[in-house]
Amino acid sequence: MDYLDELEAEAIYILREVAGQFEKPALLFSGGKDSITIVHLALKAFRPGKFPFPLVHIDTGHNFEETIIYRDQMIERIGEKLIVGYVQEDIDAGRAVEQKGKNASRNQLQTVTLLNTINKHQFDACIGGARRDEEKARAKERIFSVRDEFGQWDPKRQRPELWNLYNGKIHKGENVRVFPISNWTELDVWNYIRRENIPLPTIYFAHERDVITRGGQYMAASPFLNMDDEDVVERKNVRFRTVGDMTCTAAVESYAFLIDDIIEEISASRVSERGARMDDKVSEAAMEDRKKGGYF
Repeated sequence: MDYLDELEAEAIYILREVAGQFEKPALLFSGGKDSITIVHLALKAFRPGKFPFPLVHIDTGHNFEETIIYRDQMIERIGEKLIVGYVQEDIDAGRAVEQKGKNASRNQLQTVTLLNTINKHQFDACIGGARRDEEKARAKERIFSVRDEFGQWDPKRQRPELWNLYNGKIHKGENVRVFPISNWTELDVWNYIRRENIPLPTIYFAHERDVITRGGQYMAASPFLNMDDEDVVERKNVRFRTVGDMTCTAAVESYAFLIDDIIEEISASRVSERGARMDDKVSEAAMEDRKKGGYF
């Protein structure tokens, strides 16, 4: 058994623990490589039966088209239930307020829609693809992360996790975010994707795209980006290391057209994949602040 087998076995065990401990779990699906990997792990954990939970996608309306195409094709292929929460519906209903200005993004508004979706369907556990190596707030979060009745995370109230013992007991109204690949690194995920031959959205691979430069980052030119006369559109060979909104996810210049090229590129990189997320640059504690408010 190599280390990928060990990581796979741990993740499958965690997914089965979720199925055994909770009444109404859900799998949060973003269309990114991490949630795609978890879907693949769930297929191994529960086939030939159906998943004991639906997939949930929080749609900001500012997604990359390639991500939505991949999502719909994947759902058709695996035949599982998909629930979509639309940020636009919360904006229209006055529950969320659209940001203004040049760097406006709907990223933070996802929290409102996520919590509303959890409450509407009464989910008591939500599986996510966060990993400890991504960011310091995620590094200290447990695999079973308890959220209070408002969906908030309190780092000081985390439970001990000894060996493979996970405590999913919660009070009414609380829920647990579960991270089966928390112990994986970005390189682990890519090596696993290569080994398992998992298909991905095309934006993960190098391609030509119109971009503008903001804060030293390449942002995809799109109708969702508030552009002005200072923004100069260039044609670059880029790829995306992480997938989020088009308004907060930066590309990296790349000629990595194949998975082997990507693995080589990541191995030589000294910048975290979250370094390409503009939403993490708001403050030093941007991710932790969002998590305390109910974010993924």
